[in-house]
Amino acid sequence: MPLIPIHTPRLILRQWQESDYESYIAMNIDAEVMRYFPALQTREDSLAQILRLKTFIEGNGYGFFAVERKDTREFIGFTGLAQPRFESFFTPCIEIGWRLARAHWGMGFAQEAAIACLNMGFNDLELKEIYSFTSLLNIPSINVMKKIGMKEVRQFEHPNIPDGDKLKTHILYKIERKDGK
Repeated sequence: MPLIPIHTPRLILRQWQESDYESYIAMNIDAEVMRYFPALQTREDSLAQILRLKTFIEGNGYGFFAVERKDTREFIGFTGLAQPRFESFFTPCIEIGWRLARAHWGMGFAQEAAIACLNMGFNDLELKEIYSFTSLLNIPSINVMKKIGMKEVRQFEHPNIPDGDKLKTHILYKIERKDGK
């Protein structure tokens, strides 16, 4: 049974479409959007990432979904659940994450999409807990984590970011399923 599309009051979370590609590539070369990531992504990197995201969704029924505004039918970024591809004290786990185009910041879209993904994770996938993490400097994402009910766990050094990089120290948040199942 497919878990997508997911509809919220203002958004549709869905599988990636070819019409999303150029907007996603543009997001990944926007220095402001990528401020808390180690580097901008090349066109080839973005296309390869889309292929990985699409394939993961096809194989698992969930993943980092493309996010579309209902009012404009515009692709605005991604939100969803995934499995981190690095080893740490909290992996393996399921994480929730998001990245939105700058023109759509400050409107509550990340929070709205993230809540829908948490509901899917707990209700459809029956997960017991979901994690999220970001650079300690990424206050906007930390604020989204707090707004969706996540609680701070602790700081950690991200193993894929070089020592001495200002983004190396990350903060881990977690939310648990409320019914105790």
